[in-house]
Amino acid sequence: MSRSRRAGALCALVVAVLLAGLVPDGSAALAQPPPTDPGDEALARSRAQVSARAAEVGRLTGRLADLDARADDLQAALAARREDAEAALETLAAAEAAAAEAAKKADEAKVATQAAGVAVDDARTRLDVFVTATYQESLHTGPFGLLTAAQDPGELVARAEFTEMVANSQLVAQEGLERARVARVNAESTARAAREEADEQAAAAAAAKQASDAALARAGAAAQENARALEQVARERTQVQARLDAAEAQDAGLRAARERFRAWQQQEDGRLRRPPVFDGSVGGGVRQVIDRALSQVGVQYVWGGGNGRGPSTGIPDRFGSPLDRVGFDCSGLMLYAYSGVGVKLPRVSRSQFNAGRKVPISALRPGDLVFFRNGGAPIHHVAMYIGEDRMVEAPYTGANVRVVPLRRRGLVPEATRFL
Repeated sequence: MSRSRRAGALCALVVAVLLAGLVPDGSAALAQPPPTDPGDEALARSRAQVSARAAEVGRLTGRLADLDARADDLQAALAARREDAEAALETLAAAEAAAAEAAKKADEAKVATQAAGVAVDDARTRLDVFVTATYQESLHTGPFGLLTAAQDPGELVARAEFTEMVANSQLVAQEGLERARVARVNAESTARAAREEADEQAAAAAAAKQASDAALARAGAAAQENARALEQVARERTQVQARLDAAEAQDAGLRAARERFRAWQQQEDGRLRRPPVFDGSVGGGVRQVIDRALSQVGVQYVWGGGNGRGPSTGIPDRFGSPLDRVGFDCSGLMLYAYSGVGVKLPRVSRSQFNAGRKVPISALRPGDLVFFRNGGAPIHHVAMYIGEDRMVEAPYTGANVRVVPLRRRGLVPEATRFL
């Protein structure tokens, strides 16, 4: 090859190389650098941090559950004391009514005693008249007077008949006096008995009033203590919730768990709000009772509120139940629900427990009343089972009538059935 041709080939090769560098192919232009490998050590640290946050969330969740349980206990204690106060008020009303009735009887007996006294005075006056007349006429009407004063046999007979009439009249007057005396003694005895009964009933009313005042004082003290305790619980819950939220915000996995919980909670709320579905074993009366109770969902709780006609003002006090509040307490809601089918329930929950037929909790049916108490303490709360492990209740001050899952904590092992 000549020198000129070798020079041309070399130039062509240089040009080709330059062109290749200026126009790269498309696949080389779209290539991305590979992701950075964090390494086993970094991954281990991340897993450890997630585990630590999860443990903290578990501890805080348990603490929240404890606080919720404490709030329920405080509300249960307050409800029990208010039940005591309401029962004492009923006892007071009954004692006052009995005292008034006894006083009325005493007044009536007093009037009868006065009338009997007048009758005795009248009878004594009539007898005195006959005695005086008989004494004055004794010489003319006695046996000697009849013989000496009579002018003929006819007059003798007439005088004898008159004497017999006077004697009979005197006997009638004496008998009237005796009857009047007996009536007066009886009236005085009745008056004393009525007055003693009135005094006993007045004493019972005073004792009932004292018991009522003591029960209301206990309810007031419990309400104040409950308010302070709930305020403390609310502060603690806010602090715990803030730490829980911070822990959840640090890890996406925990946020996903929270979202799953919220989805479940919405599903559960939907289940609770779903109207109950009854099979053929549930009668129309039970359905009407449940419908009346569910129609009041959202109505506020008012201690002592509710009657057969609907929500009402409750027992006014300075602990959350002023005169202008209208609603239901737990037993008032049950009383309203059953009044729709003509079943008249007692006013207090512990009395409602004893008013119907007892059935075990394992045999619950829709419409049965379920009751709650703390250990061996008296019953303090009542709700209505509506099926599907749910119940409707008026829970406590600050809450509204609601549908919730059937609580097992504090549940009395027997329910009461009316239909």
